[in-house]
Amino acid sequence: MRALAQALQDHELIVLRVIGEWWELDLTGMDKAAAVKALAERLAQVDLQQESLYLPPEEAEALGDLVAQGGRLPVAAFSRAHGEVRQMGPGRLEREEPWYDPVSAAEALWYRGLIYRGFDETSEGLLEFYFVPPELLGQLTSPAPLAEPAPAYDAGLEEFSPAAPPPVFSTAVTDAADDLTTLLALALQTALQPDKLNALLLNPDQDRRSLLLTLAQEMGMVRRSDGRIRPTRAAVTWLQKSREAQLRDLVDAWTSSEWNDLRHTPGLRCEGEGWRNDPLLARTALLDLLPRRADWYDLADVTARLKEHDPDFQRPDGNYDTWYVRDVAEGVYLAGFAAWDGVEGRLLRFLVQGPLFWLGMVETAEPTLFRLTPRALDWLADRPPVQDEVRVPLVVQPDGNLVVPYNADRYQRFQAARIGEPQPVTPGQPFTYRLTPRSLAGAQEQGISPERIVTFLAEAGSRPVPKSVQRAITRWAANGVEGKLEAVVALRVRDEAILDTLRNNPKTRDFIGESLGAFAATVRRDEWAAFRAATAELGLLLDCDVD
Repeated sequence: MRALAQALQDHELIVLRVIGEWWELDLTGMDKAAAVKALAERLAQVDLQQESLYLPPEEAEALGDLVAQGGRLPVAAFSRAHGEVRQMGPGRLEREEPWYDPVSAAEALWYRGLIYRGFDETSEGLLEFYFVPPELLGQLTSPAPLAEPAPAYDAGLEEFSPAAPPPVFSTAVTDAADDLTTLLALALQTALQPDKLNALLLNPDQDRRSLLLTLAQEMGMVRRSDGRIRPTRAAVTWLQKSREAQLRDLVDAWTSSEWNDLRHTPGLRCEGEGWRNDPLLARTALLDLLPRRADWYDLADVTARLKEHDPDFQRPDGNYDTWYVRDVAEGVYLAGFAAWDGVEGRLLRFLVQGPLFWLGMVETAEPTLFRLTPRALDWLADRPPVQDEVRVPLVVQPDGNLVVPYNADRYQRFQAARIGEPQPVTPGQPFTYRLTPRSLAGAQEQGISPERIVTFLAEAGSRPVPKSVQRAITRWAANGVEGKLEAVVALRVRDEAILDTLRNNPKTRDFIGESLGAFAATVRRDEWAAFRAATAELGLLLDCDVD
């Protein structure tokens, strides 16, 4: 009776006497220690199976829920379903006598001595529970006399009805492997400067990019060195795998990643300190629920099912008032269980339409339809990924452009990016890298000699390296930069004396560049507006055709 006595010890003496009176035990005149001992012995003798037959339906249902959950539920979750127990001190208890008019089924059970409240350590931290002490729970292990609890959810296919196939849908994408290849290559040259990324990615979505970089770091494919992100040997191993194996690695990493999906969910802004959510809980709840069939389903049905059977998947304590999540469009905080659809519902939709779609696991259609791809079904069934990838070699063009097809070896594209300057990408078109003095110098800084560059192009290309490219690389190795193209603005004047004046005046002389003859000179493109303003201060208005 130790657990029961300890639970009773937390009650005020007046409450102990009320519970004793309910069970026909007079505790008048006893001190608290004696009352606890006598009441624990009395409750242990009560035939609770028989007594529960006479409980009102609401109380029987509440007690049945606790029994069905092994004897305890978080306070917030239990209160949401069965009402609160008002916390009162001795004085208020004597004045109000709440046991005569309980406000909820939970409060009625409380004053009958059938449920108690306490804290326990869990994997999510210290949580407060309503519980039935083991001495009483042992008498209630068969819930037959109580209200029938809801059956445990079985994630069977029969739980969901397939939807009609949509006429238009977004097909599965696999470009996460391509854009991560790009990011790994760019890390060598640009330290992933945001202003250089969007034009080089097939999907420039910032949240997707954040996910890919986080996964790469957690998979050990990149490391920080001297303030920059650098690829590692693990990146080389990943780059050499098939596309399907690469996607499998990424989705495996996502399931255990610390990347916080909630904080990237569209339309929501997480604010404030002192609260946290575990992203693994939401992913696990969703993946356990997904139907394992390649039919179309409505995500709204999946969300509704989870709300019905496991609404607290993300908040184990059942408390919906401690997070600071703002609806961006409305500008209001989403608090309370009434905001479940606005927070949990949105998160579940984002998990499918965001990460699972980005990683090639689902196809989607408006507004909330989805279906699992064959690779997703293989992944969920723990079958190995398909390995029948045909890789196409890159093409070295005579003008120094390296054209890398979409289905080329991604490790070879990574190598091409080490020696060529990446050009803006267009979905459905090959990747292009241009050999330039700057890119060759960058390759040399990485320890890649001109000879190795020619050898790589010969081995990776579909035909012999053009003589013009070989000659260009050889000349650069011998002579360095032999010519330079610059974007400048040409200044032309009608009188040679005007140009001399502009060269000598302290307000304008620093803007004048190389001479193009007696009547013309260059001005840096990014300085022409300032130069025109300076000449105007001298009383000279310039006609301008520069955009």
